[in-house]
Amino acid sequence: MGTRPRSFSVGGSEMDLEGLLRPVLDADGIELVEVGLTREHGRRVLRVTVDREGGVDLDAIALASERVSRRLDLAGFNPGPYSLEVSSPGLERPLRELRDFARNVGERATVKTAAPIDGAMTLSGTILEAQDGRVTMQTDGGVIELALEDIVSARTVLEWGGRR
Repeated sequence: MGTRPRSFSVGGSEMDLEGLLRPVLDADGIELVEVGLTREHGRRVLRVTVDREGGVDLDAIALASERVSRRLDLAGFNPGPYSLEVSSPGLERPLRELRDFARNVGERATVKTAAPIDGAMTLSGTILEAQDGRVTMQTDGGVIELALEDIVSARTVLEWGGRR
């Protein structure tokens, strides 16, 4: 997808956190959804979002936290004082890869695009299909097809009344 960072500058050098953490989590059947290093209240926070088929429970979060922490220590990750937060994607899950869209066919989503489509850079609708590097959605304006690389960000949208 579009402009998502894959590596972060840590102590003057680049570190591919996604590439570092994904194999460790995959080994336990846990999917790395998102990783981000931010600064809040003068302190760095490393947020790691994980999921697994059927959802994650507290035990899976604890296991992921342990695995991530150990892997970061072994890799020499040292951005200074920081907090590690490991969580599930929640009800409004980020959609980053084609498989994320495919897993959510039939669900509502909001998509931000790199360039306007019919005058809008933010689109909402139902995911109809995700294959061959393209996502098809039913919007109020009709059916649209987007190349995955034209999507800057996307999330599922919770619909009150039982459906997402």
